[in-house]
Amino acid sequence: MAHYLDPKNDLTFKRVFGEHKHLCISLLNSMLPLENPIENIEYQTGELISDLIDTQRLTIVDVRCTDTEKRQFIVEMQMHWTESFKKRVLFNASKAYVKQLRKGKEIKLLQPVYALNFVNEIFEKSPEMANEYYHHYKIVNIKDTEKQIKGLEFVFIELPKFKPQNRAEKKLHELWLRFLTEINEGTEEAPKDLLDNEFTREAIGYMEESAYTEGQLLTYDDWKIDAYTERAVYEELTTRGLKEGLEKGMEKGMEKGLEKGRAEGMEKGMEKGLEKGRAEGMEKGEEERLKLQNEISKLKEELAKYKK
Repeated sequence: MAHYLDPKNDLTFKRVFGEHKHLCISLLNSMLPLENPIENIEYQTGELISDLIDTQRLTIVDVRCTDTEKRQFIVEMQMHWTESFKKRVLFNASKAYVKQLRKGKEIKLLQPVYALNFVNEIFEKSPEMANEYYHHYKIVNIKDTEKQIKGLEFVFIELPKFKPQNRAEKKLHELWLRFLTEINEGTEEAPKDLLDNEFTREAIGYMEESAYTEGQLLTYDDWKIDAYTERAVYEELTTRGLKEGLEKGMEKGMEKGLEKGRAEGMEKGMEKGLEKGRAEGMEKGEEERLKLQNEISKLKEELAKYKK
């Protein structure tokens, strides 16, 4: 019985889609919303060298290729989702788009860049997106989304959300996603549907452990350890950040509450003071008025006696 490896591993993913053009073409055509299907590709180096002063290191993508129409395609497998991953995808696609100018082309001849990203984690967690695993982004007019600035398009696929629906028009789309989600180290027998298709059957053959040397298997294991470590560190930092954020939030909330309480207290105190002052002033004024009235009455009495 064959012992399979996980195609989401960096080594195996590149073995299937970075070394076999026909498999990569099949994957891209089944996943991307292309006006014209890809007929042939040429692989490009996975390194995108940065010209930015504050980003001197190389950015390496899993698979990068160009088709006969000079359209560029970047394919990445991401095991753990982070917000910075979106920025890296944007950076890589933008860099690939701009690099076309180095060949002396005019701007009007620049060809589109498509970034296809498989994510082995759920990142869209809102209730309305609970069943949406496929996310397509492009530059469109907000009021009229049919109007588009062509050049960059992005597709993010949340693998844990994918559920096969046996759609005939999406057969290869579903088969490739089943390959990525159902074939792993715990697979004892490959699903018949995947073995019946020539593309996924060939890809499954590259997942057999016996197809790799001992050194390659060590690299495979090292990548798994790195992935687990990265995830653990990210979760620790996230948990710590949430805790610190909560504590700071509570502290700021208390400070604002006290400030608001003091302000409201002063306002109410002033209101009460004014009310009390007005009441006391009116009371004293009334006393003075009565006192003066008494004195006037006495003077009137004295004047009456004098007239007699």
